[in-house]
Amino acid sequence: MATTNSLPLSGKPCTCGKKHQFNSQIITGKGVISEIPDVLKNYGATFPYIIFDVNTYKVAGENLCKILRDNGINYASFCYEGNSLEPDENAVEKALTNMPVDCDMVIGVGSGVINDISKIVSDKKHKKFIIVATAPSMDGYASSSSSVIFGGVKTTVSSHPADVIIGDIDVLKNAPIDMLISGVGDMLAKYVSICEWRIGALICDEYYCEEIAKLVRDSVKQVVESADSLLSRDETAVSKVFDALIIGSVAMNYAGISRPASGTEHYISHVLDMRGVEFKSPVKFHGVQCAFGTLVTVKLYEKLKNVMPNKEKALEYAKNFNLDEWNKKLKSLLGKSAINLIELEKKEKKYDCQKHQKRLDKIIDNWDKILKIIDEEIPSLNELESLMKKLGLPTSAKQLSIDNALLPEIFRATKDIRDKYVLSRLLWDLGIIDEFADSLYK
Repeated sequence: MATTNSLPLSGKPCTCGKKHQFNSQIITGKGVISEIPDVLKNYGATFPYIIFDVNTYKVAGENLCKILRDNGINYASFCYEGNSLEPDENAVEKALTNMPVDCDMVIGVGSGVINDISKIVSDKKHKKFIIVATAPSMDGYASSSSSVIFGGVKTTVSSHPADVIIGDIDVLKNAPIDMLISGVGDMLAKYVSICEWRIGALICDEYYCEEIAKLVRDSVKQVVESADSLLSRDETAVSKVFDALIIGSVAMNYAGISRPASGTEHYISHVLDMRGVEFKSPVKFHGVQCAFGTLVTVKLYEKLKNVMPNKEKALEYAKNFNLDEWNKKLKSLLGKSAINLIELEKKEKKYDCQKHQKRLDKIIDNWDKILKIIDEEIPSLNELESLMKKLGLPTSAKQLSIDNALLPEIFRATKDIRDKYVLSRLLWDLGIIDEFADSLYK
């Protein structure tokens, strides 16, 4: 992968009726960080502002600064001190206030948090943005949103996607092992996201594109096939994982929604992140948590294949559902973050009995199709668990330092995270979410 022009579907009419477009430039390969002076020249930039932390400075930032000096390019920089950087308003403000007014390009050196902060700085300052990736750990390098903590609440905000993505294999292959396997975890999540995208299109008449879905499936396949070599830092395996993660980002851009890349499994990770902000509970890398969320979700999908919808049971469950009691549980589970979820439901009204009955009728009418989608998209639980164990990804709540008794409530909360039809919503519609959620603990 070298530039945007080589990306599948970009700029071409699609069978879904849309013309997908992705305008970022992607440069990957060995030693490609040395191409940044030429990239700056192409954009007419002469005074970039570089953002890194103490760790990413060592692995790539120091070399980048030397390359710029050797090419006679002046730059300003800001380095976050300490080993734990949170993407909160304080971190964003520091990066913004330390940026000289005459800087004409933002360069972020890092992965998740640095990428999120740099995108916001670029957006606020109306400057072009280069991200120098330091780990193939997540699929947000090309996305147009950032996950940030404002007022103690973790939220997603629109931001400026990278104009140029630099993936230097010499840098990426030396990322910590946890970050390498995190990238695999983020890709394994796509099994669930594509399944739920198709189910959402069937039940809620959502937009769906098979060409984008195929692009994501192919990327997941190449990651799984090369996963064995990743632990030895094989350059080909690292490159395939990074390219696949970029495709995940590109797919979201093509679709204009997050459907191709996230579903229930990501929402399990979001709940863990929210609890981390509110209660300082342990939080792991995003892709690591998503992998665990994928395993949990796949278990429940396998269980669902043995279910036959019961309309009377489902209608009775929805009729007796106590939203006030549920909101109390959300506040207990998530603290301040629950407020956003409760406000979202006031607008969405997914628990409305009339809306529920319309969805339920569609579910029952299309049950065979839903089971077929699950069979086609969801992997074998044994094969998934085996791969995760081989890579050292967590297969139990204990490995994530989560109280197993919390798992049922964590899963139930996933139906409220975003306005998106996912497994937990399907189970609620069927009136069986409680027995399915409780099975995760039992």
